[in-house]
Amino acid sequence: MYWELFALAVILLFGLNYTGKISANRFVADNEVYFRKLKESDWDFYVKAKYGDTVNPDFLFNKRVKKGLITIVLMITIFISNMSYVTVVFAFVAGYFVFRMDYSSIKKYYKSHLSEIDAMLPHYLKGLEILIQHYTVPVALGKSIDDAPPIFKEGLQEMINQINEGDDTINPYMRFAKTYPVRDSMRMMRLLYRLSLGRQEHKQEQLLTFSKTISNLQQKAREIKYKKRLEKMEGKTMQMLITTGLGVMILLVFAVLQMMNM
Repeated sequence: MYWELFALAVILLFGLNYTGKISANRFVADNEVYFRKLKESDWDFYVKAKYGDTVNPDFLFNKRVKKGLITIVLMITIFISNMSYVTVVFAFVAGYFVFRMDYSSIKKYYKSHLSEIDAMLPHYLKGLEILIQHYTVPVALGKSIDDAPPIFKEGLQEMINQINEGDDTINPYMRFAKTYPVRDSMRMMRLLYRLSLGRQEHKQEQLLTFSKTISNLQQKAREIKYKKRLEKMEGKTMQMLITTGLGVMILLVFAVLQMMNM
């Protein structure tokens, strides 16, 4: 009887949502201001790191919120005949756990591709360095955007817009660094800002410092990449040795058992 009531409640909820009597999407949209407080500061960056500009981070975040709310409703429906403070808390904990699952998954993707994503910034800055030799930093940034990695394009456009609107402080550069917290992004944006302030007679000196820093970052990225590749090969070799060792041991045990039965 209990599970029949639960199934009926689920069907009813689905029917009301399908007919538009109640709408999880509308509820999330109407209360978006409150749900945004649950949004992680690095969520947008992780989404862009995985999907580039093909997916809207806010759209995926709203899907996370909806899945969490649906989980809460379903858990409360399951325990409706034994409702208590503990069961309500448990329902909200389960909903929050489901809400956080997608964040944990996309963060895991970022960590597994960390060396590739971190290498994008020095690679982009190397191309920017060539443009800065012929143009001012703001102009060079504008000309570099077409060849920039997709993950950085939106942030670069925002930074360029802020600079063009007259913000000649370090803030646009720091906002970019905070939006894309890859390795040494803060330091590189500070160097880029200083380069934008430098006088023409000191430009080559500052540009040389900028170039050396980029080269060091590229070398570090290559070292990490090779280290990860070596660790992967060592792991596979160890697995092969363990598998071979276990196979030999099983064969030896089998041979000993056969000799004992003779």
